[in-house]
Amino acid sequence: MDIAIIGLAQSGKTTVFNALTQGTAQATGSAGGMSEMHIGVVKVPDPRLGVLAGMYNPRKVIPAEIKYWDVPGADHDGKSQGITGRHRNVLQAADAFLLVVRAFENPSVPNPMDTVDPARDLETMLSEIFFADLEVMERAVERLPDSIMKAKPEERAMAGRHLEAVQKVKASLESGTPVRQQQLTESEHSIMVNYQPLTGKPIIVAFNTNESNPDFSPDQSDLPASARSDLGFVSLSAKVEAELAMMPPGEEAEFRQDLGLGESALSQVIRASYQTVGLVSFLTVGEDEVRAWSVKKDLPAQEAAGTIHTDFTRGFIRAEVIPYEDLTRCGSLAQGRKEGVLRSEGKTYPVKDGDVIHFLINV
Repeated sequence: MDIAIIGLAQSGKTTVFNALTQGTAQATGSAGGMSEMHIGVVKVPDPRLGVLAGMYNPRKVIPAEIKYWDVPGADHDGKSQGITGRHRNVLQAADAFLLVVRAFENPSVPNPMDTVDPARDLETMLSEIFFADLEVMERAVERLPDSIMKAKPEERAMAGRHLEAVQKVKASLESGTPVRQQQLTESEHSIMVNYQPLTGKPIIVAFNTNESNPDFSPDQSDLPASARSDLGFVSLSAKVEAELAMMPPGEEAEFRQDLGLGESALSQVIRASYQTVGLVSFLTVGEDEVRAWSVKKDLPAQEAAGTIHTDFTRGFIRAEVIPYEDLTRCGSLAQGRKEGVLRSEGKTYPVKDGDVIHFLINV
């Protein structure tokens, strides 16, 4: 999963990035348009892998991964992300956004918006994402009628449906409904894939707080309506978390206890990301490796097989599935088969979190 970190200037995007990735990237302030994008990969903690590794003694244990992109801001007025041009192209490739909102006071870090107002800043960023999609839809609505006129007779009906889908999405955006909340048909979804709308991406909001108030939570009534339904929320002090992330695990745990802090920023963000994006992890086991794979909840088994290798989708025969709890109780796949808890499932089986799966493939 690739998550792009976005936010207004001086919101602490890069500090959040460092807290999540144990990085040492330098913040660039409002000159972000001249900076490079920072990329960091983190392993998703999963205690089930350690238990399975003890059972199989594999050569490798591979957890699921999340790749974070600290996306540089645009070099215009220093007050917004500037979701246009190359910035939009970068964001289109992400699976989700981590939207950092400033909720801390610090005179040494000038605030381009003059005052600290998390609800205002969140609405500003959500509006920019909306406007970016509206601009794309408006250009498409202007361009498509001419394309229909120039299309071959047998292609005009499809081109007409394409225009209708774009007009429908544009109208819903204008009424304040992001693409991820719009009721689209399968055909309309297929058409929207060509445009990669940013409002179709899941969003996790990270309130970057004062060191003394890491559990900050805004009044929900102060938030824009579009932020009260399907967004994920976490609250953290990026400055403190970035410092703690650089400590050895034992020392970090001791400092967390002394400071009265709970779980790490990474754990909070990963949990919120999985919940907001709708991800689960299935597991594969063997003498070669024990591994976790992140997929959308209830993804059909045939498509889940394709996350291991694209050839597995084409050659899928069936999936042998056993829940993690049953496998650890039985001690082996063979014993699970004897007890009847190792099931044979077809291509449409919806994959669940903790499923241990062996795919049978025709190669």
